[in-house]
Amino acid sequence: MECGAGGISDSYIVHTFKKRRVSKCCCTPSSERMAEIEASLPILHSPGYYTKPSLKELVAQELLDPGYCSRVPDFTVGRFGYGYVRLDPVKMREMKLLMFPDDEEVEDFSRKSSSSKEYVRPLQSSAQALTNRSTPPVIRKTPFPLLEYKHGNFDSNSPGAILMVQQHKGMPLRTVKAQGFKLDLKHETPVSGNYAHNIVDAGLFMGKSFRVGWGPNGILVHSGAPVGSAGDHKLLSSVVNLEKVAFDNLARDENKKVSEELVDYALVSPLDFHKGINHVTKDVEIGHCKLTLQKLEANRTTLSEISHQYCDIIERQLSVPGLSSSTRLGLTHQVMTWELIRVLFSDKEQKSPVESLGADNEEDMMQDTKEVCQDVDQEALPLMRRAEFSYWLRESVSYHVQNQISSLNDSHYLQHIFVLLTGRQLDEAVQLAVSKGDVRLACLLSQAGGSTVNRSDIARQLDLWRNKGLDFSFIEKDRLRLYELLAGNIHDALHDIKIDWRRFLGLLMWYKLPPDTSLPIAFQTYKHFLDEGTAPNPVPLFIDEGTSEEAINWKADKHFDISFYLMLLHASEETEFSFLKAMFSAFSSTPDPLDYHMIWHQREVLEAVGVINSNDLHILDMGFVSQLLCLGKCHWAIYVVLHLPLREDYPYLHVNLIREILFQYCENWSSDESQYRFIEELGIPTEWMHEALAIYYSYNGDLSKALEQFLQCANWQKAHTIFITSVAHKLFLQAKHTEIWRIATSMEDHKSEIENWDLGAGIYISFYLMRNSLQGDANAMTELDSLQSKNAACQDFVSQLNESLAVWGCRLPVDARVAYSKMASEICDLLLSAVGEGASRDEQFSCFDTAFSAPIPEDLRSGHLQDAVYLFTSFLSEIAT
Repeated sequence: MECGAGGISDSYIVHTFKKRRVSKCCCTPSSERMAEIEASLPILHSPGYYTKPSLKELVAQELLDPGYCSRVPDFTVGRFGYGYVRLDPVKMREMKLLMFPDDEEVEDFSRKSSSSKEYVRPLQSSAQALTNRSTPPVIRKTPFPLLEYKHGNFDSNSPGAILMVQQHKGMPLRTVKAQGFKLDLKHETPVSGNYAHNIVDAGLFMGKSFRVGWGPNGILVHSGAPVGSAGDHKLLSSVVNLEKVAFDNLARDENKKVSEELVDYALVSPLDFHKGINHVTKDVEIGHCKLTLQKLEANRTTLSEISHQYCDIIERQLSVPGLSSSTRLGLTHQVMTWELIRVLFSDKEQKSPVESLGADNEEDMMQDTKEVCQDVDQEALPLMRRAEFSYWLRESVSYHVQNQISSLNDSHYLQHIFVLLTGRQLDEAVQLAVSKGDVRLACLLSQAGGSTVNRSDIARQLDLWRNKGLDFSFIEKDRLRLYELLAGNIHDALHDIKIDWRRFLGLLMWYKLPPDTSLPIAFQTYKHFLDEGTAPNPVPLFIDEGTSEEAINWKADKHFDISFYLMLLHASEETEFSFLKAMFSAFSSTPDPLDYHMIWHQREVLEAVGVINSNDLHILDMGFVSQLLCLGKCHWAIYVVLHLPLREDYPYLHVNLIREILFQYCENWSSDESQYRFIEELGIPTEWMHEALAIYYSYNGDLSKALEQFLQCANWQKAHTIFITSVAHKLFLQAKHTEIWRIATSMEDHKSEIENWDLGAGIYISFYLMRNSLQGDANAMTELDSLQSKNAACQDFVSQLNESLAVWGCRLPVDARVAYSKMASEICDLLLSAVGEGASRDEQFSCFDTAFSAPIPEDLRSGHLQDAVYLFTSFLSEIAT
């Protein structure tokens, strides 16, 4: 297809504006054939349109060569004075075969043209509308493997109509309501193998030029809809959608509205507490500016208090009404994570000596440690940490235990007991067995997880039964499961039962490993089973609970729970790990892939106490910065940037980030006095802030304020340009000469850094000095005692004005030229007023020459010319006499 503009020669003008009529009487076979051919050709309804070849020529060619109309070379439809569209059916057929290789052989165009009628309407829209009156639509297969387009549902006025018209030229089409492209869910995307709510860009497939694009602050502009999304989304490229990335989900209530109370609890309160902890500062020289980088300072003794404070903040957030279930689950997970950090990594001032107690008293021992008051034997510390971890594990799985118990039948008390054992609820299990009259089982349960001798006895008894050929069908299956668990055979006990990874870890630690096994060995044993594929994957809590509103495709090799990574950290004595990026990804603790607010604090604390050491977690840092910026907390975003580690390969990272925040979000922080002061207190160079404000005011057209900010940030060249082109002349015409003098003299000390100073602000300074001297001001810096000296000074000033007009040119508005004219007029008037009897004629005429060369209005120039003529006439009279 080829398009052009303009008209054509008169030889191609064909007047086909009136509808043709074919008489039904006296029709010969050739006339009947001609009428049939004419009926199959397009009709031009509006004047000014033409075809090449003309319609009459097409009829004649079709009579001589049947089928010619289906292969007309370079067929052209146009409008005089506007342009034309050239269609090549041969090229269109090649394009069709390329796009639809699986189609059957192309149907004969001549047969189609003989059985259909097409109408060409005036080109008043972006598409040519074709009307079909005979055969049904032709169904074509889409060339795109992931998309399915129903060609019968095609609107001739919809985007892409021209493309489809070309493809089906000569073929019948019918106009129906548009439905656009629909995703064929039988196929998966070749990149990820699944649907991740990607945007299908209808513009891409409809052949339009619009594509997906990103705007500032997370704005996505596209012409499509999410892959596999429900609803009545139409993938039409004529519809442009503006969507914002949901960085603020953490602050939305169950009605999806942002709550300021949630913003305070989720972002501001934790950061306020973080800021109140001790920090180590480091001054970094960057050019002539200085940044004060910060790093959290803490130790393992204070870690317990820090964790408790974060938990208190989260619990206050849990008390806010209107939270969604997924938000409450996420907050609960955060509390559990902080408690685990405290249990695994804190060093407390332990109290009186504690004797080695049995494993069944671990939780009691943990409670006792809160009441004693002297130093604890170092050998008891691992057992105390194990007891605290056991208590934490029991609390973290209690939700699963209660949910599972609620779904059991009361008659199946053995299943009930087994579920209680998976949560280490021994007292409840024993009481249940006693209430059912199963006293012997209750005795065994009371010793569960205790001495390894008891476990060995139970295991030997089971082996003895098997060796003796005992028929186990006479023993309840659930009772045998309990015996296997009490014997430490957790895999046999979990046969055909699935439990979450935390309870599996608990069974491993409580019933299989010896009661004095250290936590690192317990974690490593679980990791060994995990590598073998015989342990549940440590999936995040929101996947365990199954209440996430987002369809997260979890992959076992990518997103483990952050609790699991904390256990690996405790099991290793190193501080650098390969899994830190996965550990501090959003999916390790929340279904929101953009929520980094709490894991940033956890990373900060772990680094401060020396558990980890990493300087490449910038995705975490920038994710948190994006969240803060999205919610308007620019000052806190800068605070987070100042905590980024200093890297030699990116020495200007902090500078670029802070300046970008200041410039992009200037309206936010500049309009909030508290944010402005906070940024100043962080030690951010005020020059950067003034420069950002200057650019902001310039963008909004407030050039007077922009000038002041450029002066504050010492950008003398930019300030000088704005002063000359936008500010000075307005002040001059308003007679605000004191303000002009203040601004101009503030730049004068830096005139060596300013291009064209003498032809810019220097002119105003020269004007005021010149005016004072000509007026005889005693305080004038230059004394002009003779007419010759005054004229010389005025000549220099006039030359300076003329040169300035030539240099600045069109950058000077009309008002600036008016100001120049007023300055020149005032100086010339003062000069000519000094022309008196004491001066020679040459000096007097030279003063008039100076006035004539000045950029003054023509009426003033004419008045000075008359005075000069009068002076010359007087001179001639004197000579004559």
